[in-house]
Amino acid sequence: MKTAEGLAEYLDARRAEVASALAAFLPTPPDAPEVVDSALRYSLLAGGKRLRPILCLASADAVGGLRSMAMPAACAIELIHTYSLIHDDLPAMDNDTMRRGRPTLHVVAGEGMAILAGDGLLTEAFHLLAREPASQDAHIALRKLRVIETIARAAGVEGMVGGQAIDLASVTPDDAGRLPHLDADALRAMHARKTGALIRASAVSGAIMGGGTAVQIGAIDSAAGEFGLAFQIVDDILDVEGVAATLGKTAGKDAAAGKPTYPALYGLETSRRMAADCLERAEAALRRVAIEDDRLLAIGKWIVNRSN
Repeated sequence: MKTAEGLAEYLDARRAEVASALAAFLPTPPDAPEVVDSALRYSLLAGGKRLRPILCLASADAVGGLRSMAMPAACAIELIHTYSLIHDDLPAMDNDTMRRGRPTLHVVAGEGMAILAGDGLLTEAFHLLAREPASQDAHIALRKLRVIETIARAAGVEGMVGGQAIDLASVTPDDAGRLPHLDADALRAMHARKTGALIRASAVSGAIMGGGTAVQIGAIDSAAGEFGLAFQIVDDILDVEGVAATLGKTAGKDAAAGKPTYPALYGLETSRRMAADCLERAEAALRRVAIEDDRLLAIGKWIVNRSN
């Protein structure tokens, strides 16, 4: 894991494992009606970076645990992330027509089916977390309960849903036609919920299921919080500089919608420095507790240096 080639191999191997596990964990027809099964698989199995499940598995590795113990949580998080993308792209939200390099689900299946597919993915995530990994061990059961609480909080109104609500409100004019003003602190708080919460929960869940100590889990939580902030800053930069064919989604949509972003507040160069600073703080958090496995930090560097 000391080279970029080693990281690429690690990421590819984990993506393949996650793809296989996702396909195995999902209910199939006739248990799931074929019309909704095909809709949710259209979005879920369309590829993507798989950052969140990979971060979950890498955190299990970092504390010396078994990836197999963390795989159900990794897949559940990807189900939740994909649901959020489906709903975020709806006409009532961002009204986007492209995701992961293909038409968004509501474009190909209709708004109603897209809503149901998102609802199904969210619910199946918690069904998966409750039943896997199957074990009669009370310690494993306690880990699972802790992970369910961690992910539910990150996905709900204290986390992602709350962040999305603030984001939606930021582009919704009041009766006088004025948009709410988000300063730098409010922008960071919004993204800590909208993007950062699920990224943090991914890493923390992997460390919990991997049997990490309280000190290790705390350090990974701190580092993942920095990764989440860096991810959003870079996402905002790419929205300005990227092209749709590379990003796999519509470029420039945030600026067109008048959304507050890091480049809009700070400029591109300062935003890049802020992302690099996040990485330095994440490295310091991991080094303080002597987590020697460098895959987590390598993933952080990938987040900062990515081009899509």
